[in-house]
Amino acid sequence: MSDQLLPSWRPGATRDAVLAFLDASEDVPVADRVACFDNDGTLWCERPSYVQLDFFLDALRTSAAADPSVKEQAEFAALLSGDQQAIGDIGLERIAMALTGLFVGLSPQDFTARTREFMARADHPTLGRPHRTCTYVPMLELIDELRRRDFSVTVVTGGGTEFVRAVSQELYGVPPEAVVGTLIEYDYEADPPRLSRSGRLVGAANEGTAKVSNIQTQLGRRPILAVGNSGGDREMLEWAAGGDGPTLALLVNHDDAEREFSYVSTAQTFTDPEPITDVGARLGWTVISMARDWETIFD
Repeated sequence: MSDQLLPSWRPGATRDAVLAFLDASEDVPVADRVACFDNDGTLWCERPSYVQLDFFLDALRTSAAADPSVKEQAEFAALLSGDQQAIGDIGLERIAMALTGLFVGLSPQDFTARTREFMARADHPTLGRPHRTCTYVPMLELIDELRRRDFSVTVVTGGGTEFVRAVSQELYGVPPEAVVGTLIEYDYEADPPRLSRSGRLVGAANEGTAKVSNIQTQLGRRPILAVGNSGGDREMLEWAAGGDGPTLALLVNHDDAEREFSYVSTAQTFTDPEPITDVGARLGWTVISMARDWETIFD
């Protein structure tokens, strides 16, 4: 039976560790079977740029075409010109907040519709396939096996909560309420009752310790499986691995330049004290080599 499971995972120690965890998890009460997956670089491709950034840039180009004065804002001028020096000087956090401002005033439904419209037509810039097909087949197989074992499968992302919620059901079978990400505040109007997006964050970006805190405050249950790929996922993997009973911390190592990309993923809102791959090896996590452990990456 085990030979038929996870067909896109090559035989070896990594696959064996995942299968052993799946078997052991059947002795865990169903209420405690919680799995948390990072999104960018864990469930879908994050290079050469984040999918949400591509979405923002698409919206920026549309806005600039309709109103050329948009190009005068420093953050937007740098992005539209591709000036990497200026982008670096301004900083990712300031640029992200400026891009978020493009959607101020939209209702949740309108933002979801904009996201889905983009995902229906947008292509990956270098892989020659639609963005929506850049999900990792081995991870989808793992999600299917977890769900078959009555796991609550969640997505815990550094990306925008509403952006990922717009596509999580279609891509992963994960409902919107099971997505934990970086939150934007909404403004409420009473007559008629309406919610609209603001340009303000709720708390911090969902990386590092914020991921663990938000798992507790929004999901209320500690995962026994956590899967990530960057320094921003470190605390989430530590939290899962440190629990009682069967646990598993899975780290994706992007080491396949031929089929995807080769790099060590880092946090975006703080400086990693050491490469996440070194952390995983030191702490005894199960590290997935995309080159060695995955027979297939994309469908």
